[in-house]
Amino acid sequence: MWLAGVVLPGGEDGVPASAPLGALPLGAAGGWLGCLVVVGEAGEGFGSEQREFLEQYAEAVAERLRGEADRTAPSPLLDSALRAMGVGSFALSPGTGLVETDPALLELVGIPEGGFDGKTDTLLSVSVPEDVPALMSVIEPSAQAPGRRELEFRIRRPTGELCWLRLNCRVLKGPDGAPERVLGVVSAAPVLRRSASDVARIQWLTAALDDATTVRDVSRVVVAALREPLGADRVALAELLEDRLAVTVLDPPGAGAWPELWRREWRSEWPDAPVSALPTLQAALRDGRMSLWPAGSALEPGLAGVGPGGLAVLPLPARSGVAGVCLVGWDTPHEFAPEERALLTATAGLVGQALKRAHAYDAEQELATMLQRSLLPRRLPKLPGGTAVARYLPARRGLQVGGDWYDVIALSESKVALVIGDVQGHSAGAATIMGQMRTAVRAYAVEGHPPDVVVAHANRLLVGMETDLFATCCYVELDMEEGNALFVRAGHLAPLARHPDGGTEEIAVEGGLPLGVLAEAEFPLTALALAPGSVLALVTDGLVESADLQVDEGMRLVRQALAAADPTDPGRMADELLGEAGRREDDVAVLLLRYDGMRIRPVRAGWVVWRLPDAVMHARRFTARTLRSWGIAAEADTVLLVVSELVTNALVHTQGAVRVELTLAADRLRVTVNDSSPRAPAKPVVVDWESTGGRGLFLVEAMSAAWGSVPVGGGKQVWSEIVVTRRESEPGEEPDEEPESEPEEERRPGRGWGLGRDRTWGLGRNRDRRKARDQGPRGTGEQAANRTAERAVRDPGTHHGGP
Repeated sequence: MWLAGVVLPGGEDGVPASAPLGALPLGAAGGWLGCLVVVGEAGEGFGSEQREFLEQYAEAVAERLRGEADRTAPSPLLDSALRAMGVGSFALSPGTGLVETDPALLELVGIPEGGFDGKTDTLLSVSVPEDVPALMSVIEPSAQAPGRRELEFRIRRPTGELCWLRLNCRVLKGPDGAPERVLGVVSAAPVLRRSASDVARIQWLTAALDDATTVRDVSRVVVAALREPLGADRVALAELLEDRLAVTVLDPPGAGAWPELWRREWRSEWPDAPVSALPTLQAALRDGRMSLWPAGSALEPGLAGVGPGGLAVLPLPARSGVAGVCLVGWDTPHEFAPEERALLTATAGLVGQALKRAHAYDAEQELATMLQRSLLPRRLPKLPGGTAVARYLPARRGLQVGGDWYDVIALSESKVALVIGDVQGHSAGAATIMGQMRTAVRAYAVEGHPPDVVVAHANRLLVGMETDLFATCCYVELDMEEGNALFVRAGHLAPLARHPDGGTEEIAVEGGLPLGVLAEAEFPLTALALAPGSVLALVTDGLVESADLQVDEGMRLVRQALAAADPTDPGRMADELLGEAGRREDDVAVLLLRYDGMRIRPVRAGWVVWRLPDAVMHARRFTARTLRSWGIAAEADTVLLVVSELVTNALVHTQGAVRVELTLAADRLRVTVNDSSPRAPAKPVVVDWESTGGRGLFLVEAMSAAWGSVPVGGGKQVWSEIVVTRRESEPGEEPDEEPESEPEEERRPGRGWGLGRDRTWGLGRNRDRRKARDQGPRGTGEQAANRTAERAVRDPGTHHGGP
């Protein structure tokens, strides 16, 4: 069809007001491929020769688009025209890796005609890596790929010049729907004249993304770069995590600014959704090209309200694929100017690489944080008579995991150990050594060793590990009843103390070598008494030393902050010691203990059990005297029973010294029996009526509110706690005097279990003595316990079961 003498709008586009217009259809066997439009010179029409040429030209174009042209033979009619217009063409078969091109295309990409090997990889090698995913969707289209594609990409010429090209292609599919042929043309994209503000904006974006280390940092930069400059109403950035989109930023953050579906289903701060639920985003991520949707476009419900006046969907290309997607939406109808399109494309390329880098950084820091948290205490124990708090900050440079460590170890009901240390460096190796040292120090402390021995053992362990790293350490053992503290320092900073009057001091603790330097190093003890209301502070050098801060000045500043802080809130006091927020050049650890003193001070009594035939009897006498002096009468029989069973157990099944200790705190009486065997007591599995023993631990368990066994240095400790009531002395009443000998009732052989005048557990004084005698070795009471102890003295056993 030919048209001539058509009046065209003139002026703005440089087209004359009256010019001939020609429209030539491009036909194909199954329909029409398109239309070729030709504008002639003003005032002149198309002659017969021109018409004939244009008809042949249109047929050549149609053959090229249908893929019927023979590319081995030059087509002077079409190739010369395409080359003159700077348009190249290509044809490829998916899956072969081969492509047919014309000289115009090779000239566009800067490849000499004789130097092209016909491979798609050669063409991809000159493109910018960020645009490769989009080009791969053309070279290897999927069965769901649209029939026509259009995209822009960048190439770098041999001279180093960066050029934009525009690609239009058509995918020919076979009967089964699989792509068989891809035909397309490539032309130079329009050169946009960037204003000074556009260049400055790209430069600012590049610099800002270089400083953005985390995903959240990148998200904030994207919002600043797109929303205000483009006058957008909404900006959303989402990472692509496998088959899901994890939204990292929504701006504005208010729920009312986003579609109802987002408010209803994406309630959390980090909403996420499967990619399959958003077909528009899925197609954009698959193709790797920007999609612009004008006002009124039909989109799925999840995106319909994001940009009712216009929506830009920007896939964020990265080196290994697509890192995520950015949505920019407008409420009022928005026209996408060419300058905006260029800005969005450039922003997507920069943000994709930054997002990938930030995600890797976040993953690394998450791993480091998890490692650090697993090596440090999850929580500090509650202490009687004091409060302990700790703070840790990782280093700002390198992997945020280091060698600073701390621990609070409850040694007993009234003793606690504080330890802080620093392994050289802040790396995964330093963290590993730190974890081993913390575990070793805790193990040595729980065994009951004094502070200097604990540190000496840890030193020999680190020397034996044959590592190039050394460690510093400060260890404190504090008696929560008396306030007496023992300090050991191995190359570490001296501890600080804040007195109840607000004054501070650097405790002069005699120091030793760092751990891991010399196996035979000595670590002297330093003693100090703390008054209730005092605060003990242990810190690492990352708090008091840096490139522009000397140690002495840093310690002075910490003492100043310690004096000004409120001791009633140890947590806030620790935060104030850290000073300004943010990470430091080195790791920082702070451990504080506010010593209040125990409101109820336990009373104790101990007895060394001699291995004599009547050892159990003497242990019972000691217990009875102690209970009378403490005013405990109602539960005396229960306590005597527990003491009898535990002492008998220790005498029968262990060797060496045995010691009984009684501790009374408030309404709890704790009975502990220490022996030299490391094996824990084991209750027998089966105890029948014919058994001569084995019921002792069952009785202890039944009589106790709680009981157990813990290893200590040189053996173990079996303990039992019993709830007791203390008898208040009447006015003028004298306390019971300790008897010189055991009461007559306790010496009578027929007393049975020997629980005093209470016949509940005893066999009764009127029990037939012949029957008791016939019981033989199975008789009960103090006689049986003494006979068992006597056998233990003559022939100590090895099995540690019940008595």
